[in-house]
Amino acid sequence: MYYSSGNYEAFARPKKPAGIDHKSAYIIGTGLGALAAACYLVRDAQMPGSHIHILEKDPVAGGACDGADIPGVGYVMRGGREMDNHFEVMWDLFRSIPSIEDPDISVLDEYYWLNKEDPNYSLCRSTKNRGQDGGTDGKFGLSDKAATEIMDLFFTPDEELANRPITDFFDDEVLNSNFWMYWRTMFAFENWHSALEMKLYIRRYIHHIAGLPDFSALRFTRYNQYESMILPMQRYLEAHGVQFHFDTKVENVVFEVGGEGPRRAVTGTGQDTIQRIQQAAFARNPYSTSTKKVARRITVTHAGEISNIDLTEDDLVFITNGGCVENSTIGAQDKPAAWDPTIRPGGGWDMWRRIAAQDPSFGHPDKFCGDPEKSNWMSATVTTLDGEIVPYIQKICHRDPFTGHVVTGGIVTCEDSGWLMSWTINRQQQFRDQPKDQLCVWVYGLFTDKPGDYVKKAMRDCTGEEICQEWLYHLGVPEDKIVELAANHANTVPVMMPYITAFFMPREAGDRPDVVPDGAVNFAFLGQFAETPRDTIFTTEYSMRTGMEAVYTLCDVDRGVPEVWGSVFDVRDLLMSSVKLRDGEPITSMKLPMVERIALKEVLKKVEGTDIAKLLKEYGAI
Repeated sequence: MYYSSGNYEAFARPKKPAGIDHKSAYIIGTGLGALAAACYLVRDAQMPGSHIHILEKDPVAGGACDGADIPGVGYVMRGGREMDNHFEVMWDLFRSIPSIEDPDISVLDEYYWLNKEDPNYSLCRSTKNRGQDGGTDGKFGLSDKAATEIMDLFFTPDEELANRPITDFFDDEVLNSNFWMYWRTMFAFENWHSALEMKLYIRRYIHHIAGLPDFSALRFTRYNQYESMILPMQRYLEAHGVQFHFDTKVENVVFEVGGEGPRRAVTGTGQDTIQRIQQAAFARNPYSTSTKKVARRITVTHAGEISNIDLTEDDLVFITNGGCVENSTIGAQDKPAAWDPTIRPGGGWDMWRRIAAQDPSFGHPDKFCGDPEKSNWMSATVTTLDGEIVPYIQKICHRDPFTGHVVTGGIVTCEDSGWLMSWTINRQQQFRDQPKDQLCVWVYGLFTDKPGDYVKKAMRDCTGEEICQEWLYHLGVPEDKIVELAANHANTVPVMMPYITAFFMPREAGDRPDVVPDGAVNFAFLGQFAETPRDTIFTTEYSMRTGMEAVYTLCDVDRGVPEVWGSVFDVRDLLMSSVKLRDGEPITSMKLPMVERIALKEVLKKVEGTDIAKLLKEYGAI
């Protein structure tokens, strides 16, 4: 497996790998990583679909990418997905997946046309004082000291960030700024989360800094993530004969460890020199060994019966280890969502613990699932039942929410909310069967253990109706109308997710297993808790990238995996983001110590009259 960039390999069709007709695949889970792996097995590895078996513990596919109308409960979306135009693997795959709406076009086609005709941007990023505009005015509000703290983190080597929280690097200069409000609510970072992940995010999305305040950097699907992404992939796979086994819990994968394993080159053929050098330089898992590791048995539970699937070296196993929506619970209009972090057999965490006990290179799950008080937040889906609540929404988003176009353009954060509540309305209807006069609103709160401002209870103790009351309060609904509107003009379904940001917990190299561990013969890890270099978790791209890398490695597919977009190596993006973070102020206006100020002045003298000075002026750096 090797990385590539540009169009030379982007549209090439690989030759059929030798021996693929004699191989089979067992894929654990049906999240994006798992479905992507199945699609790449079909499209590029050209494995017969009937040889591919997908094992899913739930009755429906999708993992964290869900969206459902639950009888007697209502519409539920546990989360939403924000996409980037440089999700290279995602778009590589979706160009081949037919649209459900029109089979003659691809999912990529419909997505591209939609976001070109209806570009995303927000007209109100935050509110204060019960529905009043937060007045951020698109500014980051960073002092020179705060900008320096961010820069210091950006340049700190990964090894020095191991197991360290964000607060080791940011103080109140950053944490009280608009920048941190934008960032923490958009990505669900908490102050105690990983400084390493924070750095990786800044580097990964440096090209989108300018679009952070108004979400113009983002693109969204037409419908909820399940109907827009999961269903098209599932139907594509079913059309190729792939076998789905629902209500099937995988409790363990048993490995045989010993002997000398396969020696896979870190780089493959066909790369440019710079990519060979870059890939060879990627840090390896410190627990890696060349010892041979073979998946020999999968233990499953179905319909209350335990059975084993015996494996040969030609049976490929793709394992979704861990899971951010494990232990999720759903409440109702009149019922809170239970707090239940207990890890049980048949779930992603318990399975990963059993796997990790067999070899040190298989990761350390408890680093992520060991403290659910630091990895949880709650969401709720509010469905408006008539037009009574709509005017309060429209006053904030400044758009008619019933046009089918962009509404809020991303989350609206209630800055003075005790729960740090945010809410969003994506294009309506969010469900194909949703009544035309109803809206589905997604609400989430980062501080589930804190009392609300109207409902004086912790969010995790609230019914759907009470969460709706708190939301209406922050919309600016008159207090004498709140109770009646929440009870009779909306249906609200809360969801508690104890491990939703488990992947942001402070960590170090080796805590996540490599997608294909050194010495592995017939297995790979998928999803948010597998390690692939340079990309960032909590994205659709990360999961799908692990699926592509896993298939290309195990099946020896001779085509490049598109590298992570390299904006961090583009001097134009670096200059633009530096200026934008300072709200348009040039670098030369920073209050620097005398020595640094003199040094900067001398450097600018040296480059005067050159293309370097021209570039600095073009991007407003001087």
